[in-house]
Amino acid sequence: MCTVNSCDPSAAAVPPPDLPDPLRRRFLQGLAILPLATVLYYPELARAQAMRMSRGSLPLVGGNNLPYAEALPSATKAPVVILIHEWWGLNDQILAVTQEFANQGFVALAVDLYDGKVAKSPEEAKNLTGSIDIAATTAKLKSIIDFARNHPRGNGKVGTIGWCFGGGWSLAGSIAAPVEATVIYYGRCTQKSAELATLKGPVLGHFGTEDKGINQAMVAGFEAEMKLAQKDLTVHWYPANHAFANPSSANYNEASARLSWERSLGFLKSNLSGG
Repeated sequence: MCTVNSCDPSAAAVPPPDLPDPLRRRFLQGLAILPLATVLYYPELARAQAMRMSRGSLPLVGGNNLPYAEALPSATKAPVVILIHEWWGLNDQILAVTQEFANQGFVALAVDLYDGKVAKSPEEAKNLTGSIDIAATTAKLKSIIDFARNHPRGNGKVGTIGWCFGGGWSLAGSIAAPVEATVIYYGRCTQKSAELATLKGPVLGHFGTEDKGINQAMVAGFEAEMKLAQKDLTVHWYPANHAFANPSSANYNEASARLSWERSLGFLKSNLSGG
């Protein structure tokens, strides 16, 4: 079985969450809150969650705008978490997680690096990531981090979290505009120690042992460079493949997804609490 500290690869797969019809209806009406794992398992629930949050557009230098989604907690002041989507784009899954962060007491901002485009196939996703301008995207993340830092509902502390494509950008954004905490889900991490020198807060990484792209050799190199830079890094490995935290992925691993979520939540609460 899995705990916050360990995950047994021999654990049996967890069955689909039980969801009685009356509870489903109450959630769809906005009258009930369900666990994140349940919401993400059922697309209609993720869609309903996504539709509840507000949308904004952040002006950028040069006249362009950066779209984002926002979910607010009940507290008047709270830490801010910036979510960076997978290569698919800002879809219902990421938006549902954004709302869950608000439920957990964070101001949650989901940045849209594709300007409203959402891929429906791997080919589309590859084309979208290929169209990304590195300098422009870095500037976008610096702008949203500055916005988060000065958010009227924020406590002045900011963290970033991203998955896959977004995992790499979670790290890159934190290098460009230092934050108090950074979470990487199986994202590219090939920076050298000199580049990592600007990191401010600790970094938490989640990786799958079966991932052939973001593999153990890459992560080992990252750990070495972080050590040279004298930066705080915690790495967790899971008996899973790439995208193990995405319920719509063939690689989804419920036990690893749940454990990594608990760890991420605890890490962000620990490093972003207080004003």
